[in-house]
Amino acid sequence: MGIDQRFTRHFAERFSGLNVLETCTGAGFSTISLARTAKHVITVEIDESIQKKAISNIRKAGLSEKVSFLLGSILETETIKKIPKVDAVFIDPDWAVTGPDHIYRFQKSNTQPPADLVLRNMLNMTDNVAIVLPPFISVEEFEGLPEHEREKLCLGESHELFCLYFGDLIKSLGETEFRVTE
Repeated sequence: MGIDQRFTRHFAERFSGLNVLETCTGAGFSTISLARTAKHVITVEIDESIQKKAISNIRKAGLSEKVSFLLGSILETETIKKIPKVDAVFIDPDWAVTGPDHIYRFQKSNTQPPADLVLRNMLNMTDNVAIVLPPFISVEEFEGLPEHEREKLCLGESHELFCLYFGDLIKSLGETEFRVTE
């Protein structure tokens, strides 16, 4: 599963030649795209069994030398202390929470880990941050954030994701769009 590869390749272009921290590794599909363009990727995952799947996927892709894995919570000081200086951060929290009462939101986020907290912490590490968010979040929730680009990612006519870019990752302030035609 994971994010459509056409989107991950698109995100990764902005990280070309950079030392990148990726939070929330998951199965490593975004990691693979990042590793193909970045100088090096350090990726943090909290779940050891999921991290093992990502390590296997990175190995199969032939990119093991370009990726370092760190097991831990990106919100814990002990994990953050282990991260060397990076040029940029890519955040893709697990927003697959569902249920009849579920409300997608950014402020006081219910993603795992909470997107708003991770973004705030990563912006303390570097100005150059990208964060992937579901399309169901009201854009008003992004008000008050530092200057950013809000990219709307679409498959055909379907709005699939938002990606917010900060710092040098911004290509154009305000709302932009990336559309994959099927």
